[in-house]
Amino acid sequence: MQRSPALKSPSLRSESIAALGVFGALTAGAAALGAGPSHGTQLWYRRLRKPPFQPPDAVFAPVWTVLYGLIAVSGWRVWNQAAGPARSRALGLWLVQLGFNAAWSWLFFGKRRKKTALADIGALGVSIAAYIAAARKVDRPAAALMAPYLGWVCFASLLNEEIVRLNR
Repeated sequence: MQRSPALKSPSLRSESIAALGVFGALTAGAAALGAGPSHGTQLWYRRLRKPPFQPPDAVFAPVWTVLYGLIAVSGWRVWNQAAGPARSRALGLWLVQLGFNAAWSWLFFGKRRKKTALADIGALGVSIAAYIAAARKVDRPAAALMAPYLGWVCFASLLNEEIVRLNR
């Protein structure tokens, strides 16, 4: 891999810092969209039967905080590479996974559609894997940053599936 062009000149460095802010804002926006529907659904969610391997509620916020940071930095690292079809594809997939991410909470908590949320989280996992494959061609560390996210989403998919099964 070659060194990122954004690190070669002072004007590009400031542009890169602004871009990191944009990637952070987009990721924070997806997190906020996802968090919105979960307010006011605590009683509904508490009443659901959950699998024994469900982590305590206190685990989710710290895990997601770290994952959202990794998501933002990964997208930013890809953006910092030379423009071209591979970078454009990776950035497009980055946006797709972010959309599926934001939709899950809206579907699960907001609409209380556990099965539809399960389909969404399946698509989220596929879109993350596709992004990782595309990002790897552009910036290997950016792809590696998304591995914990993919792992967590696979685990969350299992949780979602078990909640659907246990609450028919």
